[in-house]
Order: sequence, then C-alpha cells, then structure tokens
Amino acid sequence: MEFIYWALIIIMFVIAFAGLIYPIIPSVLFIIGGFLIYGAFFGFQSFTYTFWLIQGVFVAVLFAADYAANLLGVKKFGGSNASIWGSTIGLLIGPFVIPVAGIIIGPFIGAVAAEMLVHRKSVKQACKIGLGSLIGFISSLFAKAVIQLIMIAYFFFVIL
Repeated sequence: MEFIYWALIIIMFVIAFAGLIYPIIPSVLFIIGGFLIYGAFFGFQSFTYTFWLIQGVFVAVLFAADYAANLLGVKKFGGSNASIWGSTIGLLIGPFVIPVAGIIIGPFIGAVAAEMLVHRKSVKQACKIGLGSLIGFISSLFAKAVIQLIMIAYFFFVIL
C-alpha cells in the first residue's frame, strides 16, 4: 500500500508542474495536496508550524513572482493594464486552442490584441508589448518552477 500512497503524492507533484503549462491547473493546491496525502497516510508529525509557515511564504512568493514577472515584462516594453489582462486571458485560453504552442502564443496574442483594441497602438508597438508579455511570462514560468521545486525539496528534507 505504501507504494500506492507514494504514487499518489508523486502524481500530485507532477500535476502541479503540469500547471506551469496549463495555468488553469492550480499548481500550488496540488503541491499542498501532496503534503496532505502524505500526512493522511504517514502522519502529520513531521509538519511543524515552521514547515507550514515556510510553505506559506513560498506560496506567497509564488503568487508574487507570477504577477510581478508579467507586470514588469509588460510595463518595461510600454504596455498598459489592458495588455496585462490580455496576456492573462491569452495565457488561460492559448493552451486549449493551440495545444503546446498556445502557452507561448496565447499571452503574446492577448497582449497585442488588447493594446491594439483598447489603446489603438500600431502593430509594431503592440508586438513590442506582446514580446514584453512573453518575456515576463517565460520569466514567471522559470521562477514558479524553481519555487515549486524548492517547496517539494523542503517537503522531502522535512520528512526524510
């Protein structure tokens, strides 16, 4: 049975990383779900207040990194709040409309469309902002992957 429990925990962590590609998947909830499955089957003794406090800080940093990277990427290239919203919408829809490539193309198209429609920017200006959105998204992706790895590594450090 122990193998099945560990398989469930690992599946939760893998799904969390799938959330990097499909942002509709709430990655952090699957990571915490893995912790809770461990606790339910093996006991919560390893999970001190310090463990939950540190994981909570990582969750806050995860959300902040996601938002900040997109915001900085868009703003650095001259984008507005409209392009941030367009990028976010493109990020959520893109992977489902164009599997795999949609994760990259979606935020770009969303930001470009928002700037052209809302602020009447030229195609060249809107594409520059779309590039900023894409850079912000990729930066966010790497930051979130690192933070998720740290959360999981800390989990294993605590339980082993």
